[in-house]
Amino acid sequence: MQSGRQQATTATRRLMTEYRQMTRGSDPSEDMFIAGPIDENNFFEWEAYIKGPDETPYEGGIFCAKLSFPRDYPLNPPKMRFDPPLMHPNIYADGNVCISILHSPGDDPNMYESSSERWSPVQNVNSILLSVLSMLSEPNIESGANIDVCKLFRDNRALYEKTIRGFVRQQLGLPAEASKPNIHAQGTST
Repeated sequence: MQSGRQQATTATRRLMTEYRQMTRGSDPSEDMFIAGPIDENNFFEWEAYIKGPDETPYEGGIFCAKLSFPRDYPLNPPKMRFDPPLMHPNIYADGNVCISILHSPGDDPNMYESSSERWSPVQNVNSILLSVLSMLSEPNIESGANIDVCKLFRDNRALYEKTIRGFVRQQLGLPAEASKPNIHAQGTST
């Protein structure tokens, strides 16, 4: 069994390797996100910028997230938090991301996820960010982190999408969408 210092050394080497792989520029997902250590003297704290997936309410946005890696990485997953928090069924109100790939390895005590859906040491930063992109495109309301947002997504999808698009526009410094005249309500508009 490795000591804490040995685990941290192993984790640092692994994170350095992942960082080099991500900066090579050969991955087709590179236009969807970038990630790396906040400070190259500390490979356990990363920042990621994720592009909102096309044809989703997040389209056009660039979202910042922090990844905090444990000293025994890759045996255990990092924690991920959007900063500022992102409105999404699988993101807690404080910005913490709740998806299977970030859950500790092994059997789910609630018996909701299979162990194959949870973290394993073969996963990496790239696979985490790809999973987050998938989550943004297709929320899992069966296992929601933010119950109010799950309810809005389920009960009023139009308002959910409008709210997300408003957040993206605000983030980009754009004015709120102007309401369009309803030409069918009162006949024709001029």
